[in-house]
Amino acid sequence: MGSVATAAAAKANRLVLMGFDVDGVLTDGTLYFGTQGDEIKAFSSLDGHGLKMLQRAGVEVAIISGRSSRALELRAENLGVKELHMGVEDKRRLLAELAARRGIDLAQTGYMGDDVVDLPILRACGFSATVADAHDEVLGRVDYVASKNGGRGAVREVCDLILRAQGKWDAAMAEYLT
Repeated sequence: MGSVATAAAAKANRLVLMGFDVDGVLTDGTLYFGTQGDEIKAFSSLDGHGLKMLQRAGVEVAIISGRSSRALELRAENLGVKELHMGVEDKRRLLAELAARRGIDLAQTGYMGDDVVDLPILRACGFSATVADAHDEVLGRVDYVASKNGGRGAVREVCDLILRAQGKWDAAMAEYLT
């Protein structure tokens, strides 16, 4: 493991709460609108299962998005994510509120975002991650850059990294290997 990955894993080891952006992270960032104005989003099943594995391992998952959509509500419900926050203008403030409610330090929180609007929250949390196709300004300012693009397994890669860093990987995989 390289020094960057080792440093990222050390930060991921402390996580109690991990937040994720939606457009460009949980999706590929493309926005689809139907003729009636309904929004359609495509989500990766690999990413979704990674979020479920994190939750089963005791890491709380939050979805924090600047946009709102019924498609996202349905996806969060499907994944059992209780902390869904849409239409959020100040993601950093929201993360601080979530941490305070749990009595944890921001160093025990993480976030995965992809654009410059995510920089305030990415710089405030204890572990920051992004997708391979993130904005250049984000790529150089996070703890971990996934090898995959948004909506294409990057979230799963980060979930797996967190599980490994916390020594929970083997337990998470046990049900699939027996």
